[in-house]
Formats: sequence, structure tokens, C-alpha cells
Amino acid sequence: MLEKFIKILNSGNVLVDGSLLAISDLGMCQPVNDNERKGVYGVIPYMAPKVLRGHQYTQAADIYSFGIIMMSEEITFNDIPHDRTLAVKICKGFRPKISEDTPKLIANLIVKC
Repeated sequence: MLEKFIKILNSGNVLVDGSLLAISDLGMCQPVNDNERKGVYGVIPYMAPKVLRGHQYTQAADIYSFGIIMMSEEITFNDIPHDRTLAVKICKGFRPKISEDTPKLIANLIVKC
């Protein structure tokens, strides 16, 4: 089986129809061991700090993005510019707040992502 990672996972790529979920816009999806493409691609609030620092995309980066999607019921950091300043803050540990009404089991999973 060829393993792939998504590379640009964000809330805009997750489609929901009742209990059905799908991931769309897989144009950047690539094999896990493909190191051909260099550079930073994606939506800043959902990008793993390692990626923002210039490291290769990995499945771990997709897992991080999934955790950020789970953290917020709305678009992450929708009230601040998605710019270099935000990228630096993310690299220093800035994250969306987990809602107080989030079940503890889910909150723990988010933190692990």
C-alpha cells in the first residue's frame, strides 16, 4: 500500500454532510517518502511549527493540522492576520484555545495531535 500525506489539511478541506465526512482538495497530496517538492504550502493557522520552520512535510504535520481543526468550531485565528507574525507565534507555541465544553477525552486527543 502506498502511504500518502495530505500536506494542506485545514478546515476548508473537510466536508461534512450529516454523519459523513470527507477530505477534499487533495492536489498537494503526495507519497510519504517523496522529498521532491520543497517549500512551504498551506494555510498558516493549520501548519505544523516544523513545517513553518522549513522542515519537510510529514504525516505528523497532517496529524498536527487535524488537531488544530478539532480545536475550533470556527475558522482558526479568524480575528488576526494570517501572516509572518502569526507563523512566528505558532512556532513559539501559540495555539487556539480548547473550548471548555470539549469532552476531556477529545481535549486530550487534540493536545496529543
